[in-house]
Amino acid sequence: MELQHIDEIERATKRGRSELFRLGLGLIFLVGVMLYVTMRGGEQTSLVLVIAAVVGGYMAMNIGANDVANNVGPTVGSKALSMGGALLIAAVFEAAGALIAGGEVVGTIRGGIIDPSRIADGDTFVWLMLAALLAGALWLNIATAVGAPVSTTHSIVGAVLGAGMAASGVDAVNWSVMGSIAASWVISPLMGGLIAAGFLYLIKRSITYKADMVAAARSVVPLLVALMAWAFVAYILLKGVSKIWKTGFTGAALIGLAVAVLVYFAVKPFVAARARWISNTKQSVNSLLTVPLIFAAALLSFAHGSNDVANAVGPLAAIVDIVSQGGAKIGTAAAIPTWVMMVGALGIALGLALYGPKLIRTVGSEITELDQMRAYCIAMAATLTVILASQLGLPVSSTHIAVGGVFGVGFLREYLKRNYDRMVAEIKAHHPEDDQEALDAYLAEFAKASVARKGEMLRELKRKAKQQDDPLHLSKGERKGLRKVYKRELVKRSQLMRIAAAWIITVPASALIAAMLYFMIRGMMLA
Repeated sequence: MELQHIDEIERATKRGRSELFRLGLGLIFLVGVMLYVTMRGGEQTSLVLVIAAVVGGYMAMNIGANDVANNVGPTVGSKALSMGGALLIAAVFEAAGALIAGGEVVGTIRGGIIDPSRIADGDTFVWLMLAALLAGALWLNIATAVGAPVSTTHSIVGAVLGAGMAASGVDAVNWSVMGSIAASWVISPLMGGLIAAGFLYLIKRSITYKADMVAAARSVVPLLVALMAWAFVAYILLKGVSKIWKTGFTGAALIGLAVAVLVYFAVKPFVAARARWISNTKQSVNSLLTVPLIFAAALLSFAHGSNDVANAVGPLAAIVDIVSQGGAKIGTAAAIPTWVMMVGALGIALGLALYGPKLIRTVGSEITELDQMRAYCIAMAATLTVILASQLGLPVSSTHIAVGGVFGVGFLREYLKRNYDRMVAEIKAHHPEDDQEALDAYLAEFAKASVARKGEMLRELKRKAKQQDDPLHLSKGERKGLRKVYKRELVKRSQLMRIAAAWIITVPASALIAAMLYFMIRGMMLA
């Protein structure tokens, strides 16, 4: 066999070896969980408990592979962080959030969608939780494989719904809670998208549309960083450490304000010093937001770890609680043993390291192109939407908010780009064909002008063209065709349709899988 053919074979099998390596590490982790639970004794260790622990570890890995991408994806896509740096920061802070602020008690029935009093006995409850845990993990695995970021909360809620209905019928379901969850499918991405787009437009008007972007950034960037500090401190207090330190919105807002003032005065001289050495380009101004974005990725990961670890360990903690009591009582909450929290924390970190890059790339670069300013807007949307929604009592999904923010900045870019190209088309349509030098000079002046000045230039040009009876003599149809030439799509529609479809079917899909798994497990246990 020729050396060239050997090289081709090696290249063809390289991806397969990488997949086998990741699969092998995942299996080693799950086997380690199984051996630990088997050998530790206590809690009347049984086969069901061992299986539940392994499935809990599998669920945690899938949460890390799918959900964490929303926290670090925009930062990686904007090149504020490398993939390796993002994986390291996210893994450390996800685990820290779970272990430090994950809480000592977790709800056994996620979201209160199933009435525990409707469950016949402890064995039925254990089978229900095991089916829900495995179904949620399987659906997340499928979503990750197709590259669709979905809500892990919705995955486990749908799984508990399906298993609960299989175990006790439709009367066991709290349909009002399910209605609010369904509403979040629309509320979350819309709020996230609108807030992110609003911030991006504000930044463009206050910095990038200015002739001297560096001077504008010198005064505006410290305010943006201080606002981010306020939002993130309030967010961490309300959501990140709420299980170990309770504080209301007013207290969190005041503490955040104090931190924001300190951050403003600390950042202002730093930005002023950097501004002396950067050029008057958008890329240079973008670099001023790199460090804040790294902090944002870390804090979002910490808050995510403290909250969403419950999706992995909640059903497992419920099973441990039932087994330790001999199936005597079904409660609405259960204590989280340290080893259970460790399974969740390590599983999330490992799943992120092994399979997270695929979804990170999807969120960070495969929906729309991101830079540091756009990533900043998405991070602000992720925090402010949760804070606002919690005060209004609206159900939201952090996954849907973050991805909605990405789409929001993308669609705003499309609108602004098309609007600008339309103005350029009008300028070209109202200039004589044979005066290319004058046209180029006018376009150069137009590009540097402020927003208000651009409007004045267009009105003046149209007025002159009307007086000259339109030198190009373009019809209305020809002008419309000229504008279409400049239309661009900066958001990938295929990603939009795929992600939206995944969001819509998450709850019913995980519910159907859970119902089938429940009947399968029940049949095996009663056989």
